[in-house]
Amino acid sequence: MSATISRLKPATSAPAPDFANLDFGNCPVRDLLNHIGGKWSTLLLQALAEKPYRFGELRRMVPDISQRMLTQTLRDLQRDGYIHREVFPTKPPSVEYSMTPLGRSLYRPLSEVINWALENHDAVKVARQRFEAET
Repeated sequence: MSATISRLKPATSAPAPDFANLDFGNCPVRDLLNHIGGKWSTLLLQALAEKPYRFGELRRMVPDISQRMLTQTLRDLQRDGYIHREVFPTKPPSVEYSMTPLGRSLYRPLSEVINWALENHDAVKVARQRFEAET
């Protein structure tokens, strides 16, 4: 039985946090997830994992994002080191965004979460409906 349980645990599971001594104001997990868990960040990272895109192409890919929000989200992803912004000296100047090595290392586990969400979204919606009906 314990052999079965040990096989179910991830090989590189993180140690359980010591909540009594955890610095919640300086939590690296919260800090990073706040940025990559935003409404638009995941979509943009997913697009840029395929290939570099120009600003206008990204805008067309995500039509319900405002230009201001797209600019801010791209800036946040660039600040955190996940994407690179390159300006080309054309008239008018064009800008291309691409994934950095740090962004690619993030995208590997993020793609697993994306796939899980796609596979389980219906089940989560059913659970929510069941919960709402019972409360």
